[in-house]
Amino acid sequence: MNTTLYDLGITAGDVFLEISYLVAAILFVIGLKLMSHPESSRKGNIWAGGGMILAMITTLFLHRDASGNHIAMLNVIVIVIAIIVGGVVGTIVARKVKMTAMPQLVSLFNATGGAASALVALMEYSNPENTSALVTLLGLIIGTIAFSGSMIAYGKLDGKVGDIFADWIKYFNIITLIIIAALTYYMIGFSHTMEMQTTLSYVLLGLALIYGIMFVMPIGGADMPVVISLLNSLTGIAAALAGFIYGNQAMILGGIFVGSAGSILTLLMCKAMNRSLVSVIVGSFGGGGTAISSEQGNIKEISLSDASVLLSYSQSVVIVPGYGLAVAQAQHICNELVILLENKGVEVKFAIHPVAGRMPGHMNVLLAEADVPYTKLAEMDDINPSLPNTDVVIIIGANDVVNPAANDDPASPIYGMPIINAYEAKNIIVMKRGMGKGYAGIENALFFNEKTRMLFGNAKDTLQTLVAEIKKL
Repeated sequence: MNTTLYDLGITAGDVFLEISYLVAAILFVIGLKLMSHPESSRKGNIWAGGGMILAMITTLFLHRDASGNHIAMLNVIVIVIAIIVGGVVGTIVARKVKMTAMPQLVSLFNATGGAASALVALMEYSNPENTSALVTLLGLIIGTIAFSGSMIAYGKLDGKVGDIFADWIKYFNIITLIIIAALTYYMIGFSHTMEMQTTLSYVLLGLALIYGIMFVMPIGGADMPVVISLLNSLTGIAAALAGFIYGNQAMILGGIFVGSAGSILTLLMCKAMNRSLVSVIVGSFGGGGTAISSEQGNIKEISLSDASVLLSYSQSVVIVPGYGLAVAQAQHICNELVILLENKGVEVKFAIHPVAGRMPGHMNVLLAEADVPYTKLAEMDDINPSLPNTDVVIIIGANDVVNPAANDDPASPIYGMPIINAYEAKNIIVMKRGMGKGYAGIENALFFNEKTRMLFGNAKDTLQTLVAEIKKL
């Protein structure tokens, strides 16, 4: 006798649901591939978003639980309403958020993803039908850490939370992790009453919340983009674990893609900074180090008219953007300066440091918003060899990523971090509002270099005046 899918309890809807998950996974991969390049990243979002919409629709109407029941219509209505409300709110926020606040928004996205996965695990741990206790507890732990860590990252980036640098924190974190691991083993290895299970799950939730807070609290300086990438990876892993709990292939695949992409990006950024991931998390880079003495010499200023002449008659100019460019919203006028100089025969490029800004790829996104061609963006390793032959380097809002202390001061907390070697250029113009220190909280020796000239003022206003001066020549 031939056995059919119907005899096995498998319906046409079940088959279509699995096929939709496969199609969604393919769309995710295509989206990720397209998002690897700024010119195609918008299409990548559309493809990946299409895959997610497909997975959500088919899950709502075709998914069946272990008893063979579809999702109750009342629950479908509630879920659809939540999706609509979340979509409207997300659209409004995304359209109104400024580029300076984009890292904070990314942190909030990470936090919501981690919180959703943690809530799924918290609810399902006591479900008698749940047979994956280890996966559920791991989802609870990782999702909670992603949530609390991302919220602290948001607070630090937005200036609402200060840094805490103390040696005892790393020991506290290690002890907390050991307690979390021991409690997880106890919850899995021994039987408990339903009340005890619930109590222990909340204790584990509290410990994970504390650890997420304390592991991000000491992070500062150029390590913040690395931590944001790491938290994004944790959110993806938590989503994949939530997918395992429900047996939902779309959630599993989506979480794996996010988790693996975030992990790879984190490791690449650590490699670019010549640091291990452990040293980033434990070492509190950017905090607590010995600041360079400010008694390094005198600074020299340059007038706007002199700067316009120097730039106009140069053969090559390299612009190093930083967070200050984003704060001043000066990317559009900066691109206007580039076009103006190129019309005068000057070769202009942008030097992009892997951790410039407050999140991975912050400067790339900022400049893409101003329609700067991607071909003009050069990575640190590619641009450094040409800097000794560069006539002028303009530093706009960057600080730590051009600080020579990373190369020649072993006492500096950024020592060993690869930087853009702006000090090797023939002339250096630094645009700053004042002599404030960078995010790492240390003095920048480049400001006192004999080839450096300071151009003080708001970057946007200064660039506008500089463009006007160059047009007069």
